[in-house]
Amino acid sequence: KWFFFSLFPVVCSFRGSVSHGLTLELGETVHILEKCEGKSFSGSIGIFPAGYVHLKKAVVTNRGQYETVVPLEDPIITEVTSTLQEWSVLWKQLYVKHKVDLFYKLRHVMSELIDLRRQLLSGHLTQDQVREVKRHITVRLDWGNEHLGLDLVPRKEFEMVDADQISVSDLYKMVSTLIAFRSVCDVCIFIPEAVNCYSLLCWMLGEHTMDKGPPQVQYRRPYGCAVLAMSDVLQTISELKEEKDFVLKVYTCNNENEWYQIHENIIRKSSTKYTAPSTNYGLIISLQLLRGDMEQVRRENPIIFNRGVAITRKLGFPDVIMPGDIRNDLYLTLERGDFERGGKSVQKNIEVTMYVLYADGEILKECISLGSGEHNISEYRSFVLYHNNSPRWSEVIKLPIPIERFRGSHLRFEFRHCSTKDKGEKKLFGFAFTPLMREDGTTLSDESHELYIYKCDENTTFSNHALYLGLPCCKDDFNGCPNIPSSLIFQRSTKETLWIATQLSSTKLTQNVDLLALLKWKAHPDRVMDILGRLRHVCGEEIVKFLQDILDTLFSILDDNTDKYGPLVFQSLVFIINLLRDSKFYHFRPVMDTYIQKHFAGALAYKELIRCLKWYMDRSAEVVRQDHIQEAMRALEYLFKFIIQSRILYSRATCGMEEDQFRASIQELFQSIRFVLSLDSRSSETLIFTQAALLNSFPAIFDELLQMFTVQEVAEFVRGTLGSMPSTVHIGQSMDVVKLQSIARTVDSRLFSFPESRRILLPVVLHHIHLHLRQQKELLICSGILSSIFSIIKSSSLVHFCQCIYWLTRTCPLSDWQGEYVSCLLSLLRQMSDIHFQHLLDNFQSKEELKEFLLKIFCVFRNLMKLSIFPRDWNVMRLLTSNIIVSTTQYLSPALHKSFTDADFDFKVWNSYFSLAVLFINQPSLQLETLTPAKRKKVFDKYGDMRVMMAYELFSMWQNLGENKIHFIPGMIGPFLGVTLVPQNEVRNIMIPIFHDMMDWEQRKNGNFKQVEAELIDKLDSLVSEGKGDENYRELFSLTQLFGPYPSLLEKIEQETWRETGVSFVTSVTRLMERLLDYRDCMKGDETENKKIGCTVNLLNFYKSEINKEEMYIRYIHKLCDMHLQAENYTEAAFTLLLYWELLHWEERPLREFLHYPAQSEWHRKEGLCRKVIHYFNKGKCWEYGIPLCRELAFQYESLYDYQSLSWIRKMEAAYYDNIMEQQRLEPEFFRVGFYGRKFPFFLRVRHDYERLEAFQQRMLGEFPQAIAMQHPNQPDEGILQGDAQYLQIYAVTPVSENSDVLQMDRVPDRIKSFYRVNNVRRFRYDRPFHKGPKDKDNEFKSLWIERTTLILTHPLPGISRWFEVDKRELVEVSPLENAIYVVENKNQELRTLISQYQHKQLHGNINLLSMCLNGVIDAAVNGGIARYQEAFFDKEYISSHPEDTEKITQLKDLMQEQVHVLGVGLAVHEKLVHPEMRPLHKKLIDQFQMMRSSLCHVRPHIYPDKSKCILVLFPLNVLGSVRHSSSSLSSHTSSETGNLLILTDSMMEHPEDLYRMQVSYMRS
Repeated sequence: KWFFFSLFPVVCSFRGSVSHGLTLELGETVHILEKCEGKSFSGSIGIFPAGYVHLKKAVVTNRGQYETVVPLEDPIITEVTSTLQEWSVLWKQLYVKHKVDLFYKLRHVMSELIDLRRQLLSGHLTQDQVREVKRHITVRLDWGNEHLGLDLVPRKEFEMVDADQISVSDLYKMVSTLIAFRSVCDVCIFIPEAVNCYSLLCWMLGEHTMDKGPPQVQYRRPYGCAVLAMSDVLQTISELKEEKDFVLKVYTCNNENEWYQIHENIIRKSSTKYTAPSTNYGLIISLQLLRGDMEQVRRENPIIFNRGVAITRKLGFPDVIMPGDIRNDLYLTLERGDFERGGKSVQKNIEVTMYVLYADGEILKECISLGSGEHNISEYRSFVLYHNNSPRWSEVIKLPIPIERFRGSHLRFEFRHCSTKDKGEKKLFGFAFTPLMREDGTTLSDESHELYIYKCDENTTFSNHALYLGLPCCKDDFNGCPNIPSSLIFQRSTKETLWIATQLSSTKLTQNVDLLALLKWKAHPDRVMDILGRLRHVCGEEIVKFLQDILDTLFSILDDNTDKYGPLVFQSLVFIINLLRDSKFYHFRPVMDTYIQKHFAGALAYKELIRCLKWYMDRSAEVVRQDHIQEAMRALEYLFKFIIQSRILYSRATCGMEEDQFRASIQELFQSIRFVLSLDSRSSETLIFTQAALLNSFPAIFDELLQMFTVQEVAEFVRGTLGSMPSTVHIGQSMDVVKLQSIARTVDSRLFSFPESRRILLPVVLHHIHLHLRQQKELLICSGILSSIFSIIKSSSLVHFCQCIYWLTRTCPLSDWQGEYVSCLLSLLRQMSDIHFQHLLDNFQSKEELKEFLLKIFCVFRNLMKLSIFPRDWNVMRLLTSNIIVSTTQYLSPALHKSFTDADFDFKVWNSYFSLAVLFINQPSLQLETLTPAKRKKVFDKYGDMRVMMAYELFSMWQNLGENKIHFIPGMIGPFLGVTLVPQNEVRNIMIPIFHDMMDWEQRKNGNFKQVEAELIDKLDSLVSEGKGDENYRELFSLTQLFGPYPSLLEKIEQETWRETGVSFVTSVTRLMERLLDYRDCMKGDETENKKIGCTVNLLNFYKSEINKEEMYIRYIHKLCDMHLQAENYTEAAFTLLLYWELLHWEERPLREFLHYPAQSEWHRKEGLCRKVIHYFNKGKCWEYGIPLCRELAFQYESLYDYQSLSWIRKMEAAYYDNIMEQQRLEPEFFRVGFYGRKFPFFLRVRHDYERLEAFQQRMLGEFPQAIAMQHPNQPDEGILQGDAQYLQIYAVTPVSENSDVLQMDRVPDRIKSFYRVNNVRRFRYDRPFHKGPKDKDNEFKSLWIERTTLILTHPLPGISRWFEVDKRELVEVSPLENAIYVVENKNQELRTLISQYQHKQLHGNINLLSMCLNGVIDAAVNGGIARYQEAFFDKEYISSHPEDTEKITQLKDLMQEQVHVLGVGLAVHEKLVHPEMRPLHKKLIDQFQMMRSSLCHVRPHIYPDKSKCILVLFPLNVLGSVRHSSSSLSSHTSSETGNLLILTDSMMEHPEDLYRMQVSYMRS
């Protein structure tokens, strides 16, 4: 039902800032419910000014919740509006994506569309102009949609086609045609290739006087020539709508003898034969290109034709000469002449004058035309070439002579010498002539003619033309009359000749003798038989020129004596009809049609034509040579046209007499036709050609028969004829093709469009189609026939097609023309109702036949969705196909349930059905979430959500399975899980209970649901990794209820006896989905490598620890390894691959092919992995980790006596030892990172990780631009932990090595110790200073405590990742005394290490680092560093009040004394190496050292046994010169930089952290 109402488009944006205001955007539409005082009220939303909208009438269809509003305007305007709105969004995205070229092209096209739309809305265009504008619009719309990747829009007459209003077959043809002929946005004009070779030629012939001649006598003389190449012109004006000026340069000829070919020389650029103008002057012409035929051009450009534009006809005949189109033009070319000198010393100046004279000698007036647009003249004068006895003119003249004056007329050429002396007179000295028509009635032939020249003088008059007309004009005339008396007044000049060429363009005059004899047959009635026989020898061009006259003549001969001339006239008529079948003359068929309708007058001809045609057909079984019969069969269409038109004329003349006889003769004729077609042609090739010719022509006679017979009668004629054809399929013979082509033309004919004829014809047509479909022969033609049938049939006729479905389902997957057959099948299924389906299903004789049909049609449907039958942008076809599939499935589901359940259960059919349903729901074209809002609404309004429809159908069929559900476990778990990954809540909730059924049935059968669990986990991983699933999918199985009437999986499990294992399984699956979705999001997003690696590690550990899926675990090991290799984290890649190595054993157990590994033994796979891991450790410079593997591999080689491999691995091991001692390695820095808040990905949320990266802090903020940096290292509160934001906490930490044995060994080189200090580390320490109790203002060291936090990781670093989660946290408080011991002890170790490095340095080398370190310690001690410790802890009061610290005080004293001795050794080394220029610094250090020693006077000295030899065993510094112990927040950590000398007085230390920084500075200096 349609409702009419007003639609209001918004013409100006309104911000709605007033109370209850409604915000409007330009281009939106509103439905106004109320208008009051200049403001409008829209629904219950708000108000806006009435002037902001524009009234537009509209129609509402499908009124209700999903109503559609369509404006009452030209549909193409509506399409342009909606398309521009859709393009505007995509256009902006092009700019963002830097697709600049397409951005500007699309902007240009959008501007053009807006302009074209404005033209349509103006209403001032003619119908032709409207059509042209619409054509331009559709071309641009299609161009834009194609380049933007939008859907293809099928059109008919420039308007969008509603898929519901046409058949699927027609829609498929329409879309296919649109694809084949899709054009670009730019308008292209087709110009024949030959035109580009043409040139515009201008000859300039001026009126001049001869040299030295009197000025009063004028002559035509050559002046110049201008040429313009048409190829250049067409390229310039093809896209212009107005005139354009062109300048033609005028060139002069260097030699007048070459004048006749000057234009060719200019084109060939033979510059030596012409002269260019000295100045830039010439002709200016204006050209404009007009498109269309003459009538259209006149109609569209009336102003141009009002200016007197000359129309030039083609030199020769047009492509088609319609009856009544009369023309009689003779084109004459004055070529050249040869003349004698006549006794003169110089050559003549010859002028030719030409006249057209009638038989009585009268000069015909105005019968000479020098060019289009010029007035006709009676006398022609040639131009004169100076002193030239062999002039070449090459001038073309048109002679428009009236037809009645043509016979008897002749041309006379007079030759005069234009003297330059004798008063400028023109002296006549000769003439030539030629008649225009010969004695036999033919005209002058189209060729070059050599004319005789006769002598005369200036006194000769031609008053008596008979005196020379009796003379021969040319060589042919002379041969015809050799005995010419010599006493004639005019004597021929034997050495003088004139050459002319003629070309006749006439519709009434001919140059063919045989044709002329036919047209004038009454003059020789005794020669009619011979004349008709010679018609076949007449040129086809002559016949089509005089087609009407020839046909009139033939039928007049037939009327004169039917019995005598009938067969010959029939043969002549067949010859002419077949001549028009030639492609050269095919365009003359309209001439024949016009003649039959308007000029044919043979009222009695039908009798003889029927008799002759039947006689030919009856003889087809007897005659060996059947060429003449075949020609008659090919002419069948026009023979019937003549027969029917003749009968119509006879009926008009006799008021319908002899009607019964006519019908009887037609019935007999059709009996003969059936007889010809029923003959067995397999043994006769000639008969095959005859039958083929008859079948090809047969469908063309239907329209003629409908003029005299009813539709039913003609249909019976056709049914009998088609039924007479053999029913067998001749494999390999062309007769089958011809037969089907004839049927195809029958279906496409007007006869088949009548319902009453289809009821008669459909059975016989489908009979032949079934034969070929069964044999799988000629499938392309069959598909075309069926497509045409389905384009016009109605549902009432479908009962004939039920068997057709079976053969179509067998044909579709096999043929190369899937699209055609698919459209046929879909057309049929679309129109079938439940009655038709029931009829189809009832026709199957057994369940096996039904099973085969269901399997075939399900297979076809699956192929429709999987194969690329319809391209991506054919969304109209895809959606229509999906709608038909879901409807058909709903009809077929009851049959499947009824016939193949319980005892008759058939797994194959059910599995095919479920596979189809799953594939249907997962179709990309049905995923509405990926569409634009406008397109989504359009699809939803038209079809609804077809995924939900199919999901309900699938669930219903699953419930009908009963106990047979167990057959689909675990096979259908993966496909059903894929359905739940569709982002549609209702589909998901429909599918979830199916998993409960699967778990329940396996629990009943096996006592557990391990199969369901394993398959679900495997498929979940693969599906999510493919990019499926969304955020709502994380808790799909565990939520209580999302949508719809179905309970959730968790709710159903909680009611079962096995709920404990079920709930545990759902929990694990939910956790897995969370990790999988995080992994998927990281992989497809622009995330950093660290995020991807962290996410992969998280998933890998989950598979190992919680689910124990070894194969999935190994897959992710290799994914993680590849990520590390891409990031050049070779050590981490080695540790990752080592996980797989540890799973393998040194056994010969065969392993299958897996990932990139070939099928091999376990031993060889482990060996290959070991070599690869060793290689990665080498690239990561972690040789200490590679050496044990080398030993492991060496042991295996040694046990197998593989000495070659053993030698190789031992050499590698030795090389690694050398690398450890020789190559420089940087020590890493470690940072603690806390991720807090719910906005982080799951794998980062509430987690403390460690990573070794330089410039870490800045980069982390770059990775998380939305994160808030926490400015303190304290534990975050609950508000931060649960906050809906991102918080980052970063500070430096110090590794605590667990290899204490190595580090305490004195003889171990520092290079080795350095490695063990920062590798294989799980414990990290962070110190925070604070004051406990009252603060001592004199010496803050007394109350400065340290809060030492030790963090223990889940795995040691380095490992499979560059960061690991914190497993434990240990917090201890360090007393001030213990802290002092720690600081002094670390500084002593640092000094020992540094001094040992400089002991063997060269003299006067670079010792800056040693100088700075010594200066920092000694200077700090002098200014209060160690002295502060001494004051704080060696005081008697402190010792008495802290008796428990006696041991520690002694230890501190020993360390201080030890530091003094270490400094002494250091100064000795410094003195030996110091540069002379740095001696003052050294002296200063010595002085300060003495002060330092004196300040430690109370410290008991520590005596070394051998003072001359000091062995310093210290931990090495890193390249930066320090190991960080301070807390470094994001805000500041500059105080810990190497070499800084921080001197703090008591008054400066206001915070315990300041004092702690001073200690650290002392330690690091």
